[in-house]
Amino acid sequence: MLIHELTPIACREVLSRTNLGRLACTRAEQPYVVPVSFAYDTDSNCLFSFSTIGKKVDWMRENPKVCVEVEDVADRFHWTTIVIFGRYEEIADSPEHKDLRQRAHDLFAERAEWWFPGAAKLGRSEHHAVVVYRIVIDSMTGRRAARDWK
Repeated sequence: MLIHELTPIACREVLSRTNLGRLACTRAEQPYVVPVSFAYDTDSNCLFSFSTIGKKVDWMRENPKVCVEVEDVADRFHWTTIVIFGRYEEIADSPEHKDLRQRAHDLFAERAEWWFPGAAKLGRSEHHAVVVYRIVIDSMTGRRAARDWK
């Protein structure tokens, strides 16, 4: 099997065609990893996402340094992974963030049922506050594996 390092352009291409990753955050030296749905913004090189308020949001508010891992796996011999190091930034529902929230919504709307899984746990009578946020990418690396068939 050959494993190749991806260029930044190749990493961005993978992010542009996928929308599920694993977000890692920490609090009091305890790591926490959860799956998240995201939209990659090529213009600002960030990931937009949203969540109801809970552990993940509380922890990222306390420590905004996060890591996101994205996979594209065909099988154990053919896979691509991207690891992103970045910073959590909440996008308030305010006039100064209106354009940024609209950009996030436009990117979300490009996917069918974009509100899943972030709002899936909400029942009809529940109205939890939803937080729109972005992960500003500080750095990322990627690897791609392919089986050598020689």
